[in-house]
Amino acid sequence: MAEARPVTHGRVLKIAVPIVLSNVTVPLLGAVDTGVVGQMGLAVPIGAVGLGAIILTSFYWIFSFLRMGTSGLAAQAHGAGDAAERTAVLLRAVLIGFLAGSLIALMQGPLFLLAFRLAPASPEVEALARSYLELRIWGAPATIALYAVTGWMIALERTKRVLVLNLWITGVNVLLDLWFVLSLGLGVPGVALATLIAEWSGLGLGLWLCRDAFGPALEAAKARLSDGAALRRMAAVNSDIMIRSVALQGSFTTFLFLGASFGDVTLAANQVLLQFLQITAYALDGFAFAAEALVGQAVGARSRPVLRRAVRLTLQWGIAGSIGLSLAFGIYGPAIIDLMTTAPDVRAAARIYLWWLVAAPLLGVTGWMYDGVFIGATATREMRNAMLLCVANYAVALALLLPTLGNHGLWAALMLLNATRGMVLARIWARKEPTLTI
Repeated sequence: MAEARPVTHGRVLKIAVPIVLSNVTVPLLGAVDTGVVGQMGLAVPIGAVGLGAIILTSFYWIFSFLRMGTSGLAAQAHGAGDAAERTAVLLRAVLIGFLAGSLIALMQGPLFLLAFRLAPASPEVEALARSYLELRIWGAPATIALYAVTGWMIALERTKRVLVLNLWITGVNVLLDLWFVLSLGLGVPGVALATLIAEWSGLGLGLWLCRDAFGPALEAAKARLSDGAALRRMAAVNSDIMIRSVALQGSFTTFLFLGASFGDVTLAANQVLLQFLQITAYALDGFAFAAEALVGQAVGARSRPVLRRAVRLTLQWGIAGSIGLSLAFGIYGPAIIDLMTTAPDVRAAARIYLWWLVAAPLLGVTGWMYDGVFIGATATREMRNAMLLCVANYAVALALLLPTLGNHGLWAALMLLNATRGMVLARIWARKEPTLTI
């Protein structure tokens, strides 16, 4: 059993800051893809790339539980000083990601048929989107396996390497976009090919950044790959996280669908304001990921004092971050809205509901942070049950508030979902933590 390292403010920031910087690359990539095809001077290629990217993101998102599940399990093995199990966690997760991605690629025909039925487009857009998808889909094994690689590096506090990895993938993609589309004139297939190469090169780099996993502990790790208890635990953790994530995503999808009933202007305003939630998630992810790593390692090392300090410090930093975001949204919110849209009616509508987003970081921070705590402790069954309870409350709130408050009621229900997540998880943790076997 390894001795738990003390948790300090510097250690929390060392994990969190690279993740925040890494998250900046996420919207950049989509903007470059759109900008490059936009140089073709036609609307159809822009729509095709956007639609194809959304379809693939939806498929891949189903397996995003690998990132969180791998993080919690690897952090505990690392905290326990069990190098063989730490490597085995990575190998199992990468194999699952590779097999899942391969299955998606092999089933592309029926999957694409279903996707275009759910999201119909003009024949021209669909034809180009298919040419994009038929290339990019072969990157599915790499993309899903990268969830596991990223989770493993977070667990070991190697978030600078996560930043390097994301910068590499984005940089390769951008450079190849420019070359394939603007120089070689490959159009939409060129954008897909650029992303495909970036994904596979990213997996290669990611595995190289995890190269110490393939050292002396590799043989012992291979022997544990089919360990029944470890596989059952991994399956339980990942299935709980998947159910939780599906419930959360379903809530946001419901929000978008219900917002459409208030007219095009309100729908557009809501879409603009949801970007504030995206910014909040990107900013607070760093501290939530720090909680995953530090809590997981403390549980693995069986140190309750270190566990409690990890929870306290990461929560303090998360709250500090949420206060900063709320102040920024309150001061610069109107300017951010104006940057996102030039439509006067959408700008005016978004300003009416902006104060909900000023409050959003403060109302949601506890939920975001305790997600990290529960993942690190692999208390995923409790996290799943809490989410299902909160989503049920969200449904009741929608039924009660929409008829009388309209779009304000829609935002109030979403804020209630975020606030109750934090309260429920905090209450469960207060009961759970003293009973953990550490």
